[in-house]
Amino acid sequence: MIKIKNLTVKNFMSVGNQTQAVDFDKQQLTLVLGENLDQGGDDMGSRNGTGKTTIVNALSYALYGVALTNIKRNNLINKTNNKGMLVTLTFEKDGTSYKVERGRSPNVLKFFVNEQEQELIDESQGDSRKTQETINELLGMSHNMFKHILALNTYTEPFLSMKVNDQKDIIEQLLGITILSEKAEVLKEKIKQTKDSITEENAKINAQQQSNDRIAETIESLKLKQSAWESTKKTNIEKLQKGIAELEHLDVDSELEKHEKLQNWEELNTKINNLKKETSTLESALLRADKSVDKVTKDIEELDNAVCYACGQELQEDKKTEIEDKKAKELEDAVSYQKEITDKLKIATDQLTEIGDINGRPDTFYETIKEVYDHKQNVAQLKQALENSTEETDPYQEQIDDLKNTGIQEVDWTTINAYNDLKEHQEFLLKLLTNKDSFIRKKIIDQNLAYLNNRLTHYLDKLGLPHQVVFMNDLAVEITQLGQDLDFDNLSRGERNRLILGMSFAFRDVWESLYQNINLLFIDELVDSGMDISGVENSLAILKKMGRERDKNVYLISHKDELVGRVTHVLKVVKENGFTSYENDVEIHNE
Repeated sequence: MIKIKNLTVKNFMSVGNQTQAVDFDKQQLTLVLGENLDQGGDDMGSRNGTGKTTIVNALSYALYGVALTNIKRNNLINKTNNKGMLVTLTFEKDGTSYKVERGRSPNVLKFFVNEQEQELIDESQGDSRKTQETINELLGMSHNMFKHILALNTYTEPFLSMKVNDQKDIIEQLLGITILSEKAEVLKEKIKQTKDSITEENAKINAQQQSNDRIAETIESLKLKQSAWESTKKTNIEKLQKGIAELEHLDVDSELEKHEKLQNWEELNTKINNLKKETSTLESALLRADKSVDKVTKDIEELDNAVCYACGQELQEDKKTEIEDKKAKELEDAVSYQKEITDKLKIATDQLTEIGDINGRPDTFYETIKEVYDHKQNVAQLKQALENSTEETDPYQEQIDDLKNTGIQEVDWTTINAYNDLKEHQEFLLKLLTNKDSFIRKKIIDQNLAYLNNRLTHYLDKLGLPHQVVFMNDLAVEITQLGQDLDFDNLSRGERNRLILGMSFAFRDVWESLYQNINLLFIDELVDSGMDISGVENSLAILKKMGRERDKNVYLISHKDELVGRVTHVLKVVKENGFTSYENDVEIHNE
């Protein structure tokens, strides 16, 4: 059972800096009555604007972080003080005590379990998704359900005025079908996770297959290169062998001997040619020397006649002597040169004679000995190249073997097959949970819808509403009177309020039968609006019975002073000097 115990409010809507408290731990029926001292006090026109609904809004804000009515959270802060808004709610569930402190300006969200504060994940906005989820789980009801079974008010759109899909959502929550939807949502997330895993595993397999394909392509490329290499190697060997065979027809040693003889022959031939040239030159020089000796000798003979050899005139003795001396010297030099040339000529002639005839020029294959040595070197290089080529190992086979042995990996389909099997199973379960014709859904509706209709008929009868209201198997609502179909808007205001109350009471019975009891019920002005005396009496009877027999703390917000004597307790909401205060029995510690 959930037992909401008390509520404290500070700087919330019309409540000011003085903390106000409401004790919910009082059984049976409490009338919430307003007194606006700023508008005349107990006068009937002064029951409005006191802050009665503020209690319900504060209760909603404490539990869900939003008001019951459509008020923005920042507008919940008291407009006079504009800060320090704080709402505190304590409740129990199954022997465990809980407390929520929630406020703004500054933002506050604290959650206590057995007086122990729980750690919040993020309170940057005065909210924590995780903490709110914890509170929602404890309550077991959505905010929308809260407005229809715990805090009934004229501000909430009546169930029967809501859109069909919105009605369906509430009924599915109530009957427990939402559990299927919730489980379906969980299952959808798991299916998404499974699909993500499948996608991830497929990516791995595709990557592995692509890698294997690339490796296979590489192996094929290497094999082509290997084949080309083997062909090139064979061709090179054949070329080298042919080249060697072509070069080996020549006897290099014999060719070198020939070139040695050629070199000797060329040297002798050069020497002979040089000696012949020298002999010819010397013979010419000897001829000139002979002429020079003859000429000087002749000149000397002419001097004996005392006549100048040049001009033919008679010479004086001293002049003659001078010329004779000069010519004697010239003759001496000419004879000496003549002898020198004669000696050299003899030497050259002797050398030619000594050399003799050297026959014809020796024949060789190459013009120069360098070409012979190049030939020899080429043969050696070709033989070395042939050896190297013959011994050259395949540069591709090892790569091919390594890629085959370590590169290509066998694709393991075990995991992906398991994920696909899991997905099929999950999708089958999801179909069971979501299909409107699912036996699970039908069983839940069959079990709980009959009870809902039974309790609805019970309360409408107690409230004196002459209409038959039934929820059909498709969860649609049918309103009839005397066999005639009606819409909710066909009803009078008083009839609509009776139907709203009856349906809310029935909803609460179903909810408590399926989930857990809750001690609190608020009814805000529904009994005041258009309801005749019998309707009010019938409503009070039901509410009193709830409080008396089912331990409910029922709070009836009303403008009707005449109800004071009909209730167990009165909670007076007083508005004075712009601020709301509550008359209560809870001890308040103002800071």
